[in-house]
Amino acid sequence: MKVKDVIHVLEELAPNRYAEGFDNTGLLVGNKDTTITGVLVTLDTLESVVDEAIENKCNLIVSFHPIIFSGLKKITNETYVERVVVKAIQHNIAIYAIHTALDNSFQGVNAMICEKLHLENKKILIPQKGTIKKLITFAPIKDAEKVREALFAAGAGGIGNYSNCSFTTNGIGSFKANDQANPVIGKKGELHFEEETQISVTYSKHLESKVLSALFSEHPYEEVAHEITTLENNDQHIGMGMIGEFSSEKTASEFILHLKQTMNTECVRHSKISSKPIKKVAVLGGSGSFAIEAAKHAGADAFVTSDLKYHDFFKAENTILLADIGHYESEQYTKELLHSFLNKKITNFAIVLSQTNTNPISYS
Repeated sequence: MKVKDVIHVLEELAPNRYAEGFDNTGLLVGNKDTTITGVLVTLDTLESVVDEAIENKCNLIVSFHPIIFSGLKKITNETYVERVVVKAIQHNIAIYAIHTALDNSFQGVNAMICEKLHLENKKILIPQKGTIKKLITFAPIKDAEKVREALFAAGAGGIGNYSNCSFTTNGIGSFKANDQANPVIGKKGELHFEEETQISVTYSKHLESKVLSALFSEHPYEEVAHEITTLENNDQHIGMGMIGEFSSEKTASEFILHLKQTMNTECVRHSKISSKPIKKVAVLGGSGSFAIEAAKHAGADAFVTSDLKYHDFFKAENTILLADIGHYESEQYTKELLHSFLNKKITNFAIVLSQTNTNPISYS
């Protein structure tokens, strides 16, 4: 198994196409064609984590946070980032970061928080937009079924709970039906006339390369006319944050205690406690101040996140309990999620859970 094969497995859980535009996810260090000897799963890639990978004979580190976030203009061992990159390269260790791709996954970071807090009926808090694409193409009637089946096999034709859905219109021409034959160029370059039918399918955007590859592979024409548009959808299974419910209400004080015990933190920074019971809870691992209004709009009684600033707490306005549990604390179970997922999918070499505590913050 090679690095690219592990990446393929990870993208089943969190396709990289759904990572946020500001992020730096994917393969950051190494060669995708390197044969794997072992995988180390971590929250952060520090120099001590690279040492741990060396000790465990792992030549791929799967990290939640990217060690390279902004561009590196030099690699001189002067910063912790540079030292990690140098040591990884020296020991032929690849580094893959999943970060906001996993944040946006329905089975990702926020689902793990919901599970730990025992929240039920979870839904995406801020659905990602524009995740569905629509492909329109034309094919000769005699080849249309073969082309459709190839598109379906690549994952196209899925709408919600429905699969293998396509829209076809018998007609002639490139993108306009008429009653005349249309000249086309075949695979061997011959000019001839074909009666065509329109094929229209939708697909998730992370499948685009597979869908187009299937189209070009099975279509009989050398030049395949096609059109791709992005649909204005709000994806209910991809997006930032989650909202769920307790089976029974808790008082605000009970909720804070539950947070401290469940998320292993001695300190929870929170807005003013009121007599309002807590049942509906929004969560967002990592820095989540941008989602406060979304949590309020969704009717959450409490919002669990991290990195809230002084003025963010004023936004509670006595309508919601804002709880900052700490950045590391909100994402601490992520490496367990990745380790468990990879262990179920890959059984022919070691998947090692890092034992290094990478939390840079101490409390006194």
